[in-house]
Amino acid sequence: MRKYTFFASDFHLGVDARLTSREREEQIVRWLDAIKDRAEAIYLVGDIFDFWFEYHTVVPKGYVRLLGKLAELRAAGIPIYFFTGNHDMWMFRYFEEEFGIPIYREPILRELQGKTFLIGHGDGLGPGDHGYKLLKRIFANRLCQWLYGRLHPNFGIWLARFWSKKSRDASDHEQGRFLGPEREWLVTYANQQLDRQHIDFFVFGHRHLPIDYTLKNQHSRYINLGEWMYYNSYAVFDGEDIRIEFFENPAGRVFPE
Repeated sequence: MRKYTFFASDFHLGVDARLTSREREEQIVRWLDAIKDRAEAIYLVGDIFDFWFEYHTVVPKGYVRLLGKLAELRAAGIPIYFFTGNHDMWMFRYFEEEFGIPIYREPILRELQGKTFLIGHGDGLGPGDHGYKLLKRIFANRLCQWLYGRLHPNFGIWLARFWSKKSRDASDHEQGRFLGPEREWLVTYANQQLDRQHIDFFVFGHRHLPIDYTLKNQHSRYINLGEWMYYNSYAVFDGEDIRIEFFENPAGRVFPE
């Protein structure tokens, strides 16, 4: 059977959207079941959880269906790679120790069947957004993480979810449309990287819009994986080309049109 590499991001489990978080988790498990026999590898490219913080002896409540399915896939020998996003950057060693799933905190270069990929969540890349870039450095500071860990989980998780909702509400006005190459900051970032090296495919999340855009060299492409709150979008690499597909969403569409 021919094998494929799958990419998905921005499940945002823990917050309700078109479906409840639990219904969406069950849907994601169905998707993983649907692809497992064809999967050469699975890349989960950030914001899988709307919030995640690993206390020394506590992980966030819930997500047992997804965690169990990931354990099953790893036991079957399917490689899984996990990237932190801006909502789950406080993922530490639980996935590595429990499932043997490596954690990546920055974009990585990877060659897959002769094609070069740059894969990452996408937050903090490209021009502008200096406020978030500063905030990301603060959140990555070990002292800040230690101090946050002193909060009781009941308060710490409530605070994080409150902050997450405010952040999402502030950015919703840009989420539903392609802004054009001049204003899409990840397009700008990808084109800048092409000045330094050849990359066939830039695969990012974070933008919450399924995007397949040909870059300035008319060969390389920027792929944004979209999200699972409304689109249920993911990408498939067949060894030669990559395409965006949709799970249980026949009305899904890829931008720009």
